[in-house]
Amino acid sequence: MSAARWRLLLGHYAQARLGALDGIAAERDAALGYLYGREYQRDGGRGIRHLQPGTLDASQLTAVDWLAKVRELFPRDTVEIIEAHALERYRLTELLGDPAVLEKLEPNEALLRTLLSVRSHLKPEVLATVRRIVRQVVAQLRRRFDTDVRRTLSGRRHRLRESPLRVAQNFDARGTVRRNLKHFDRQRQQLVIERARFFDRNARRLPWDLFLCVDQSGSMADNVIHSAVLASILCALPALRVRLVLFDTSVVDLSAHIDDPTEVLMRAQLGGGTDIAKALRYCAGKIEQPQRSVLILISDFCEGGPLSVLLRTVQQLAADRVKLLGLASLAQGEAHYDREIAGRLAALGMQIAALTPRELAAWLVKVIS
Repeated sequence: MSAARWRLLLGHYAQARLGALDGIAAERDAALGYLYGREYQRDGGRGIRHLQPGTLDASQLTAVDWLAKVRELFPRDTVEIIEAHALERYRLTELLGDPAVLEKLEPNEALLRTLLSVRSHLKPEVLATVRRIVRQVVAQLRRRFDTDVRRTLSGRRHRLRESPLRVAQNFDARGTVRRNLKHFDRQRQQLVIERARFFDRNARRLPWDLFLCVDQSGSMADNVIHSAVLASILCALPALRVRLVLFDTSVVDLSAHIDDPTEVLMRAQLGGGTDIAKALRYCAGKIEQPQRSVLILISDFCEGGPLSVLLRTVQQLAADRVKLLGLASLAQGEAHYDREIAGRLAALGMQIAALTPRELAAWLVKVIS
């Protein structure tokens, strides 16, 4: 790596050893310093001051000007990383107050997570833009989850019955070869495929009630987003009744909006405390057929209320033979949760896991088969 790149990486305080930058490198240095210089300020350091003449001066920049400059100076993938750091790590929420700026931000989960966390503080004039961003990210996630979840829950391939539907994932390679052996061209040494064979799938009927009980405290933003999208996919499956409940210290039943994850997320209130027992008691009151009900608690298990109440509630649900699953995460990556409380819930009959939506769908198939 060149000295200039090291200088850009280490920032303004490496200038004495590595020298000053000029041209576009100096502009990049100033743009990065505007954001990452806050690290020094936050830690009681001097921060970044007295930038070189002819570059961007951090003290004169506004957040909007800075964003425009970042987009001019860096490639798109780098811009996305810088934007995410600005919003999530340094809380540069000035970027979210102007509809024109919001229109320029890349719709992704990091931006959505930040928008949801500060939504109650946003000006009314930006809410229409926020809703559009939510809808775009939801569409991205739905495309990612939909095929895998539906395929997993719709049934296993039936290897005896052929399907009239020509779907790539159901292609029967062996059956196709056997069927077309009589068309083998000896001269060209090639198998001529006149008709491909595809597996049929057993249709699954899932006469079960599914409760998604989702912690919406501040640390659970990713799980709220993924739960809203997953619930909209599951509710479209035949004979599967799905309820979606969000909670902190209050309980909000959003089942009426379950087919519209954008509306669910616009109504979510990230932050606040956590009363898991209260949410589970609410769900218990809605259960009509305990032996045909699945209750999925998505939480970090950091209970704010009396632990004894939570344990009694879970114990009663397990005694009623409700299928119980506690998810520490509904997203990829390491899950952070209260392992002691999770262990005590597991001892009462609640399975504890961290699963992706596809893995959760596979678990559901095993439970309700």
